[in-house]
Amino acid sequence: MTNNQKATTAVRACLLAACALLVAGPVPARAAALPQSPPGDWLYVTVTRGDARTGDVRSGDTRGALLLCDPPQGHAHAARACEELRAAHGDVGRIPLKETFCPMVYAPLTAAARGEWGGRTITYEETFANACALTARTGAVFALPEEPH
Repeated sequence: MTNNQKATTAVRACLLAACALLVAGPVPARAAALPQSPPGDWLYVTVTRGDARTGDVRSGDTRGALLLCDPPQGHAHAARACEELRAAHGDVGRIPLKETFCPMVYAPLTAAARGEWGGRTITYEETFANACALTARTGAVFALPEEPH
């Protein structure tokens, strides 16, 4: 694992903890112990511009969200994403491919998900040629809004 990957992993862990605190809301000081993970089915999903397989990832161009599914929240399309994940038993790779025609434009995006589903640890990472291919393959799970630059 490269130093960049280690740093990315550390940042993701901190973001997950921060998101969990935001979802939990204010807590009294004596009850401030953070649980190991959010209850129920959840995934921390990210989309990064570039190709993680070749190391061509643009620094600082990562979007992410904590997708909670009991009840659906924390993600712009949480209800639809959770529904698709339930049908695929939490396996992003088993979401049915949508029939669509995508342009043959190479603008790679790397999608990653880490979390728990049905008591199992979920890890997923794949690089797609463009946003259309990403959406066709993964549905609403990685449908994160573009952030202004």
